[in-house]
Amino acid sequence: MTPIPEPADPVQPLFLSALLRDAVVDVQGKTVGTLGDVIVRLRPDRYPALTGLVMRVGANNVFVPVTDIAAIDNTRISLRNAKLDLRPFERRDGEVLLKEAVLGHRLIDVDRAVLVRAYDVAITSTAEGWLATGLDVHRRGWLPRTHHTQHPVRDWKTFEALIGHEPSTHVRSGFGRLRGLRPAQIADLIETASAKERDDLLGHLHSNPELEADVFEELEDDHQTQVLKARSTQQIAEILSRMRTDDAVDAILDLPQERRRPVVDALPGIKRADVLRLMRYQDGSAGGLMGVEYLAINENETIADVLNVVRHASTMQPEALTTIHSIDNDSRLVGTLSLVKAIQTSPDALLRDVADPEPVHADPRDDIIDIANVMADYNLLSLPILNDTGQIIGVITVDDALEAAIPDDWRRRDRHHHTTTQTSTTQQPRN
Repeated sequence: MTPIPEPADPVQPLFLSALLRDAVVDVQGKTVGTLGDVIVRLRPDRYPALTGLVMRVGANNVFVPVTDIAAIDNTRISLRNAKLDLRPFERRDGEVLLKEAVLGHRLIDVDRAVLVRAYDVAITSTAEGWLATGLDVHRRGWLPRTHHTQHPVRDWKTFEALIGHEPSTHVRSGFGRLRGLRPAQIADLIETASAKERDDLLGHLHSNPELEADVFEELEDDHQTQVLKARSTQQIAEILSRMRTDDAVDAILDLPQERRRPVVDALPGIKRADVLRLMRYQDGSAGGLMGVEYLAINENETIADVLNVVRHASTMQPEALTTIHSIDNDSRLVGTLSLVKAIQTSPDALLRDVADPEPVHADPRDDIIDIANVMADYNLLSLPILNDTGQIIGVITVDDALEAAIPDDWRRRDRHHHTTTQTSTTQQPRN
């Protein structure tokens, strides 16, 4: 059974910044070195466990396993024996050095969806052993040994560390805590990250292709282009194949001219056809803004049949399901019905009898500002775009209309994050 270091005060944690100034003494109390770093092993959904120390002995770094540690306090680190293994330290898979990889580095504050810097790490003695249990993300004052009592140390599990070295990736949480964030929030993180932080975020997103595509849709054009340019043609095509067609077209048009055609050619057949169809329209027109996902159902179907189609449209974007488009036998638009009204209508009713017989629509050549005004005037969640024969060729959703209408200088304003804290009987409030 692995010995556990003798506990310090079980209530008050020790802090990495203070420990780094402490001496390491042998069993006789003689100083044998100084602490260079603390080694922990990452464990998914658990606190990192201390596995050893990196001790500086002269110009060398020496590994001290946790089993050789007798005690740790605010003044020194005591070893169990007088003998040291002077072989150079080598990191093992899954191990992280807290000073090297966490202290002074930025992490993802999952609660607030922002990047923050770790100014200290709380290390606590428990029945399980020494664990990294908390982080201090408040900027230090100029006085030495800033008091942590001035602001609470927050739980380690509320953060996601951006630790990029490959040997540790298989024991990390897999960015599991980020799943609670919206794609737009993750996109904001990427846009404020450094190049190294961005690469680490994107590398882990790549393991979840659907989330990766959703995040790419939310990136600002310049950031999206910067990220895509660094990828191969096939990698770009894989991401774009999962994005909405209108967003994929925008991303392709932002690529350098010489890269556009190879990317389009690498897309799957159906996606490539949809992309080429939308690329015919000017960027500032309704045709350039519309998407090709929408519900078009024959007017003679019952509401029960309509809702069954909605129920099984699992591959479509949710915003494309808010409106049902009623079409005749020639595929011409003859009515629209909101999903809410369809749910409230008798299942036996026919679509043609309950749909609005005078649907608001637009032409692909219409200006996007006019489109936004029409959608605002009629309180529309989506607007069908028709060809000259009255057939639907695409739909503009309210989120795309709003995005197109927002002035560019509004987008560049600094975002002000406001957070609320919910408390329960099992969770203490965080400041």
